[in-house]
Amino acid sequence: MRVLIAPDKFAGTLTAVQAAEAIAAGWARHAPGDELDLAPMADGGPGFVDVLHASLGGELLAASVSGPFGEQVPASILLVDGVAHLESAQACGLHLVGGGDPEVASTLGVGELVVAALEAGARRIVVGLGGSGTTDGGAGLLAALGATADRPLDQGPRGLTGITRVDLSRPREALDGVELVLASDVDNPLTGLFGAVKTYGPQKGVAEDRMPALDAALERYAEVCDRRLSLEPGAGAAGGLGYALLLLGGSREPGISLVARAVDLPGRARRADLVLTGEGAFDFSSRAGKVPYGVAEIAAQALRPCVALAGQVLVGAREMRALGIESAYSVVDLIGEDRAFGAPGEALAELAERVARTWSS
Repeated sequence: MRVLIAPDKFAGTLTAVQAAEAIAAGWARHAPGDELDLAPMADGGPGFVDVLHASLGGELLAASVSGPFGEQVPASILLVDGVAHLESAQACGLHLVGGGDPEVASTLGVGELVVAALEAGARRIVVGLGGSGTTDGGAGLLAALGATADRPLDQGPRGLTGITRVDLSRPREALDGVELVLASDVDNPLTGLFGAVKTYGPQKGVAEDRMPALDAALERYAEVCDRRLSLEPGAGAAGGLGYALLLLGGSREPGISLVARAVDLPGRARRADLVLTGEGAFDFSSRAGKVPYGVAEIAAQALRPCVALAGQVLVGAREMRALGIESAYSVVDLIGEDRAFGAPGEALAELAERVARTWSS
C-alpha cells in the first residue's frame, strides 16, 4: 500500500516536517511493508521555508534581520534555481512580539530579507505570509527597500498617523524585472470591518479602544499610496504586508496551492492509495485555506481517500465530510492530553499506528 503523508505543523508542538516523520514512524510500526511518501505542507505561514526545503532541496542562505522592535533575529532564504522563498514570520512573527507594543512593531526585517534575496540574484521572490505579529501595512518593508515619506515608515502603524506623502520610486526600481509573489490564503482587505486591524489586531495585542485609530492610520496610508489596492483580497494578509507587496507589483497566490504545486502533491496523490494530512486543531475554520482542506481537495481530484490526524478534532462527521475528510482522529482523545503535549512526537506516532490498523490493507 502506498501512503502519502502531507500534514501541516502542529502549532506550538511539532513542525510539519516533524509531524510527517512522527506519522511515518508510527504507521511503519503496524505496516512496515507500506510505501510511505512524506510531503510536509505549509500555507505560507511559519514553516513555509522548511517545508519547501525538505521537498525541493536548494540552498539555504542565513541572514540576520531586524525583528519587530529593531532587535536582530535569525532568518533564512531558500534559493532554488533563481527563485527565492522567504517566510515573513521569521522576521515579524507573533512569537517575536511577546509583550511588546504592537503599535510600533515593524516589518522592516521582511524588507531586509527581500533585499538579501535581490543581492543573491533572485529573479522571482515568493514571500510566505502568515503568523505575523505586526499591523503596519508593510510600511517597514517599503522602508527597507528605500521608500521615503513624511512620517516614519519603520515604526509600526502608530508612526503612520497623519501621513501625507510616500515615495515608492526606489523600491519599484529595485524590483524592476523581478517577479514578486505573495503566498497567502487570507482574503481580507487592508482596512475596515474585515481589515487587518479589526480581524487580527486582538491576537497581536492591539487594545480594542485603539483599533479605530490604527485602522484610520492605515486608511490614510492607503489613500496616500493606492486606495484601490488596499481593497484587493489579501491586502490585509500578515498585518498588511500583502498590501505593500501589491504596491510593488506583486501577485497573490494561495499559499497551499503554491506549496502543493512546488512539491507536486497532485502527482504524488495519484500515485498513492491513501492520503494522510493533519494539523494541531482540526475545526471548521480549516476550510478557510488551511492545509488539511487543500490536501483533501487534491486527494479528491485524484480519487483517493483522505484521513486527518490532529491534536484535537473539533468537528462532527458531517462537517468533516464537507471538508473532504473521510475520517479524523484526535491525539488528545485517543492518547490523552498529558502525552499529547508532554511528548507530542511520540503521541502522534502512537495515533498513526492505531490509524494504520484501520486503514492499511
